[in-house]
Amino acid sequence: MRTILATAAAASVLAGVASAEPLTATHATTTYHRVEVNGLSIFYREAGPKDAPTIVLLHGFPSSSRQYDPLIPLLATRYHLIAPDFPGFGHSDAPSPSSYTYTFDNLARTTNAFLDKLNIEKASFYIHDYGAPIGFRMMVTRPDRVQALIAQNANTYEEGLGPKWALIRKYWADPKGHPEVIEAFMSPTATEQRHTQGTSHPERYNPDTWSDEMTHLAKPGQREIQAALLYDYRTNVASYPAWQAWLRERKPPTLVVWGRNDPSFIAAGGDAYKRDVPDAEIHQLDAGHFVFDEQTDEVARLVIAFMQKQRL
Repeated sequence: MRTILATAAAASVLAGVASAEPLTATHATTTYHRVEVNGLSIFYREAGPKDAPTIVLLHGFPSSSRQYDPLIPLLATRYHLIAPDFPGFGHSDAPSPSSYTYTFDNLARTTNAFLDKLNIEKASFYIHDYGAPIGFRMMVTRPDRVQALIAQNANTYEEGLGPKWALIRKYWADPKGHPEVIEAFMSPTATEQRHTQGTSHPERYNPDTWSDEMTHLAKPGQREIQAALLYDYRTNVASYPAWQAWLRERKPPTLVVWGRNDPSFIAAGGDAYKRDVPDAEIHQLDAGHFVFDEQTDEVARLVIAFMQKQRL
């Protein structure tokens, strides 16, 4: 018995060591592209073998597909990855609000058309921040395309909205009466804090990330674009019950990886997925809003293990 216990203990230690080893990564397959979608030039990153299962990575505010740079090489060893920039973000076209309607409905339409253009018939959706309301609209519209859902600080529940949303609700009620909300929302301080607030490891965050975002937000026309989207965000909250009903009906294989210290989309929003998808796999990690910057290998391990369970 002692020998058996000693052997089991040794195996447990070895397993712990093995799980802590860095994952295999590849940068060799990552490429950068543009494609015209309904008159717009949409920029996207692509990586991994094209005959492998596809994961579509949908980014948040005020970032772009660049936010997935740490994660892409780890997943590209097994999966085909597509990460677009939404109109108005990153390297995609940013037409003025007079020529393109900046609503989440329209961003979802454009991004669905983008996947159609690339002939992506089946995919798993990795959604984060703004990528959540865009992704849910896409999935509800085209449920036949959805193989699995990976939600990372991707809120679709009232209880997931942190305290700051009380002020944003005032902006929704009277945007002209609360210009200070959009100013704070786009400020350099807020841009940095989206990354660093709630983190246990600030040394793992590259400051180039938020300095690039600040540069983008300072471009002509960005204030109008982002103000329009912040105002339209109220339609996302109004859509939560419909998206929850879709989850209950469809019950897609679901992985929730949440930075539990996120002050914007708090931990309760991640746990709530279990209510509508009882078999959802939920992991609350000691991290902030951009958990994949802070716990890159752990997120990749969870995604790979989840996808393999789905035989993807």
